[in-house]
Amino acid sequence: MENRKFAALAAAMILSTAAACKPEAEQAPASQEIAAASAAAPKEAAADMSTLLNPAGLTEQAPASFKAVFKTTKGDFTLEVNRDWSPLGADRFYNLVKNGYFTDIAFFRVIGGFMAQFGIHGDPKVSAAWRGARIQDDPVKQSNKRGYVSYAMAGPDTRTTQLFINFGDNSQLDSMGFSPFAKVVSGMEVVDSIHDGYGEGAPRGMGPDQGRVQTQGNAYLKADFPKLDYIKSASILK
Repeated sequence: MENRKFAALAAAMILSTAAACKPEAEQAPASQEIAAASAAAPKEAAADMSTLLNPAGLTEQAPASFKAVFKTTKGDFTLEVNRDWSPLGADRFYNLVKNGYFTDIAFFRVIGGFMAQFGIHGDPKVSAAWRGARIQDDPVKQSNKRGYVSYAMAGPDTRTTQLFINFGDNSQLDSMGFSPFAKVVSGMEVVDSIHDGYGEGAPRGMGPDQGRVQTQGNAYLKADFPKLDYIKSASILK
């Protein structure tokens, strides 16, 4: 019951936090399978800065269904994406992974029992390029259950690159417009082990300030929050 109350409270803070912070602040609501798939080895995505600085050029339509392997400082996990669940969200995610966006990316807002948020790039120039690259909302077809993945947002039609993985059943978020586009199909124990010691972000908590993450990137995070976990790379499974 306490976790549910906490999740509901954190969810209720989303829009008010976004309104109180800088415009770029986005909030998520306040392995065996990899081995089996290795016969078709994942295509490692190499980050091309010139490509990542041009979001308008990264609009390829995603396959109807695909998997992406995330290598992190705690181990690997795999997401399965179903485009029908959230087409615009799936397309954006596909382009980000395919073009190496998720390289040295921090889990900067991790709230135990609730969710793990990530997706601000470690290079401030790349973050600035994507800050205004918003996509429209998708209708909510799936529920924000344990292991499901949605975009953080700062209000309607404000999704960019920030994502969160639900630790528990956060289905109360469905009516707020958070539309899952993927789910963890392998390595959820890795997701559960992501460092959550810093909790909520500043100014409400002791965790990283999103404005400073956007403008200072990993230099700020690694200096002031050394225990954060990171995505080392993400690859599409072929």
